[in-house]
Amino acid sequence: MKIEARKIFIINCMYFTILLAAAFVLLKYGLPMVAPFVTAFVIAYLLRRPICFASGRLPMNRKITAILMVLLFYSVAGLLFTLLCVKMFSNGKTLVASLPSVYANYAEPVVTGIFGGIEQYLLRMDPSLLGTLEELEGHFVQSAGQMVSGISMEVMGWLSGFASSLPGMFINLLLMVITTFFIAADYELLTGFCLRQLGERPKEVFMEIQSYVVGTLFVCIRSYALIMTITFVELSIGLTLIGVENSLVIAFLIAVFDILPVLGTGGIMIPWTVITALMGSHGLALGLLVVYLVITVVRNIIEPKIVGSQIGLHPVVTLVSMFVGAQLLGVLGLFGFPIGLSLLRYLNETGAIRLL
Repeated sequence: MKIEARKIFIINCMYFTILLAAAFVLLKYGLPMVAPFVTAFVIAYLLRRPICFASGRLPMNRKITAILMVLLFYSVAGLLFTLLCVKMFSNGKTLVASLPSVYANYAEPVVTGIFGGIEQYLLRMDPSLLGTLEELEGHFVQSAGQMVSGISMEVMGWLSGFASSLPGMFINLLLMVITTFFIAADYELLTGFCLRQLGERPKEVFMEIQSYVVGTLFVCIRSYALIMTITFVELSIGLTLIGVENSLVIAFLIAVFDILPVLGTGGIMIPWTVITALMGSHGLALGLLVVYLVITVVRNIIEPKIVGSQIGLHPVVTLVSMFVGAQLLGVLGLFGFPIGLSLLRYLNETGAIRLL
């Protein structure tokens, strides 16, 4: 009996390992190939209800209504995205190009002053070490300057590479737009054909999965909107208390940036703190550092609780799944892994599958 139980355990482990490996390969390498078509289907799904609503009240064919609705969506989204990209590209290019001058005007004098103070101290303690310190100072200033110039050139190269990849992105975008028109015009026909290929039981499970995933995505969006609001309030209060001008606007921009994985609030607050300290505003730099630490601690505490409680997972499970997902699949894994675990829990509880 023990041997049979072990065999069953090994077979189950191998079975689920193969499934997880296949899912990982599919998401990691297969999804980017069909990303334009998947995105087109998602957009068509989101526009399905507005299209039905408009076609029921306007004296037009449903396909014509779908085409006009998709055209309106892409026109508005494209205009907003273009304006945002132009603004970000212009400001980012100016900022990156000015990094060497910022270092020469602000950072280098501070470093030189620090080494000057150390020289005066060593001169009183042991003058023989002065030559070594001067050599070390020269190497440090030169290396720091080369590092800043290297970062600036690397970022400029990345921007140039991004610009050179625009033709390929344009082709993918064109495919996505065209596919959206076709799917939105014949959404019921296409989805009905796919569902008819399933049996009754698989069809019921699929409809349950669709309903749960859509609801869970809405819950995740609501949860992160709540986290972003809390971060905005913390930033607004903190920046106002330390005397930062336009604190509300800055707090809103940082709160939006905070949603991004890896970068988050630190992507803005840490460079801002360092630059402020190098410019001599040590009080403001200390205040920015305190605000950043408070926001980071609160974010790490509330995020697993809010997201986990909304999707029915323990905070520890949510935190682990978010970390592993971000490491494996980036943004997709950050949101997809918790939702996937929540879906498995739901299907197991409803009896659709038997895992635990």
